[in-house]
Amino acid sequence: MNELLRKFQELGIVPVVVLDNAKDAEPLAKALCEGGLPCAEVTFRTDAAEESIRIMAQKFPNMLVGAGTVLTIDQVDRAVAAGAKFIVSPGLNPKVVKYCVEKNIPITPGVQTPSEIEQALEFGLDVVKFFPAESAGGLKMIKALAGPYVNLKFIPTGGISTKNAPEYLAYDKILAVGGSWVASKDLINAGKFDEIAKITKESVAMVKAARAK
Repeated sequence: MNELLRKFQELGIVPVVVLDNAKDAEPLAKALCEGGLPCAEVTFRTDAAEESIRIMAQKFPNMLVGAGTVLTIDQVDRAVAAGAKFIVSPGLNPKVVKYCVEKNIPITPGVQTPSEIEQALEFGLDVVKFFPAESAGGLKMIKALAGPYVNLKFIPTGGISTKNAPEYLAYDKILAVGGSWVASKDLINAGKFDEIAKITKESVAMVKAARAK
């Protein structure tokens, strides 16, 4: 496992954020860092994503800033040029994964099935995103998939909240959880960065409590 994935494991949560306006990137990054989660997966669903990654990476160089919802090689190039340190995709696109692996760009593709997991293993990956987690069977499904693939770790994303995150985090095959509750789109758009910092602190405490069990 590389250094970046070890950092994910240490943090326990990868905040998944949607930014409609790049002006929110700096205060959001500040709130996440102050709350104890210096990490953000900025989804490539909006026009502001690329510039937001650039701002976060420049203003907070020690922060783990990555790009999510990456669907094409062009998006990989744009994200990395902006300063993204990792790539996350909703599914496993062999072309995109191969490109990232060859360029030594950390990528976590989304999977749901044994066949997709075996594709990921073929590319030399030892961590996958399980998406959409709750809709695809949740922790029960992850435990079933983890049986034959003993060295694989999962980052479940989709439907994860403060209610079910502790259960996921208590399982040793879960590297971290991806969650949008830490910095919801509504809170970002309303400029409630103090509230985001507060939720972040509470979430960090939740990770520690879940893993102490």
